[in-house]
Amino acid sequence: MISLIMLGAVINYLTRSTLAVSAPTLLTDLHISTQEYSYITAAFQGAIMLQPLCGYVLDVIGLKFGFAIFATAWSVICMAHGMATSWQALAALRGLLGLAEGSANPAGMKAVSEWFPAKERGLAGGIFNIGASFGSMLAPPLVVWAILHYNWQSAFVITGALGLVWVAAWLLLYDAPARHRRLSAEEAKHIADGQEQHLQGDGTRPSIASILKMRNFWGIALPRFLADPTWGTLSFWVPLYLTTVRHFDLMQIAMFAWLPFLAADLGCLFGPVVVLALQKRGIRLINARRSAFTLGAVMMMGVAFVGFVDSPYAAIALLSLAGFAHQTLSVTVITMSSDLFRRNEVATVAGMCGTFGNLGLLLFSLLIGGLISTVGYTPFFVSLAVLDLLAALLLWVLVREPLQPALITK
Repeated sequence: MISLIMLGAVINYLTRSTLAVSAPTLLTDLHISTQEYSYITAAFQGAIMLQPLCGYVLDVIGLKFGFAIFATAWSVICMAHGMATSWQALAALRGLLGLAEGSANPAGMKAVSEWFPAKERGLAGGIFNIGASFGSMLAPPLVVWAILHYNWQSAFVITGALGLVWVAAWLLLYDAPARHRRLSAEEAKHIADGQEQHLQGDGTRPSIASILKMRNFWGIALPRFLADPTWGTLSFWVPLYLTTVRHFDLMQIAMFAWLPFLAADLGCLFGPVVVLALQKRGIRLINARRSAFTLGAVMMMGVAFVGFVDSPYAAIALLSLAGFAHQTLSVTVITMSSDLFRRNEVATVAGMCGTFGNLGLLLFSLLIGGLISTVGYTPFFVSLAVLDLLAALLLWVLVREPLQPALITK
């Protein structure tokens, strides 16, 4: 099940990353300026902030069919990008894509909360989040190949078509543990026995107003607001940075732009491993997650030096460190929605936290688009390091342990 949901995340981030990789070619072909490109990316980020709507739909109508609907929509919308002839058309399509693709994170967290006992959720969440970085990693070679052999329009058609193939596999193979025909009684007992009783769903619909009053919600949402701009920078702006500042050509982008996402894959696993290691030393689950987040924030300090190194390969190495560090901290804070909230609230909470993360990304992207022509990229790389340290501080100050703490690995 986690492999299936991870593959869905791969497709999700592959389709959303197609624009960034094709941007150097697409912007020239359609005569789109850097400022207009920031509007296009902002349309995506503005729409993806509607993640609470996606999470609410998934909580109400169920994960299997709800996620299939969203995935079908984003696949078709991605393919439609190939018909765009202006930045306004691209912005409209990116907005629709953002709305549909906002379902991925709530869906992943809901699947993790349903299928895994507490002590395994961190690692399961890390495996799911590998899909985000692997999809972004796969985009540069695949999209460049499509552009060189066909055109930039075909890149969107190919990645969108892959999404429709995944939807068919999802409908065929996925179901909740209570209904899955291939789940043995022993496996079902293992999942049920490892779930925290105080986080079991009560069958009611989640209340957004009640969630907004909870301190722990803000303890997750605000750190995501500060930390998520890193991922947006890696996904949407690094190919343009490598082209305009480091003077990479299309083939060099295909060779190097995926490396930060490969490092991010490793970070997805490193964060949960750190949490498990700390738990084995007697540290409680929430504190272990906060410690792993803080470690990632400290490693993120390396990204501050990207603009100061002369070698483009040193810059790639530091960007790769940023990918590793960001996913180390990101997977821990994302998973905390399943540690602190009831099963019938997880997708809604994950979506609401995602809204704050994407709001931070949106504002940061608009600042980049408006200011890089005058101040360059360097101040933005420095600010990413500072924002993550502030996020770690808020995580420690705001989040409180639940009344009945989650299980601790012995």
